[in-house]
Amino acid sequence: MCPKINKYKHMKNEMEKWSKTDLKIYILILCAKIDGDETEEEIALIKSKTDTETFDKLYNEFCCDEEDGCFEKIEYAINQHEYSPKELHELKQEILQVFHSDKSFSTKERYLEKVFDNILY
Repeated sequence: MCPKINKYKHMKNEMEKWSKTDLKIYILILCAKIDGDETEEEIALIKSKTDTETFDKLYNEFCCDEEDGCFEKIEYAINQHEYSPKELHELKQEILQVFHSDKSFSTKERYLEKVFDNILY
């Protein structure tokens, strides 16, 4: 169960603590869940990119967030870091890996890919 707190105050406090890796894992969790069909392949791929504690922390946080809040957190966190073109390219490739790991590329995943293109570039 998620505690009821001021979402914006909580968001800012949490975001100040996010590393680039935390942000990447949160984004990849969104990618796995966006089509409403999170698969074992998608989750295994994401888990392979971080440690169990980080994955569990971000997965639990994600599950407490509404979709709009997810995008606000992502945009806020992206603005807290500077990314090189190489880092952005690598993140985009990891996003696509998650989308394709279940051998399906849904309409919602295609839409999210376009959203990330706008947010990241």
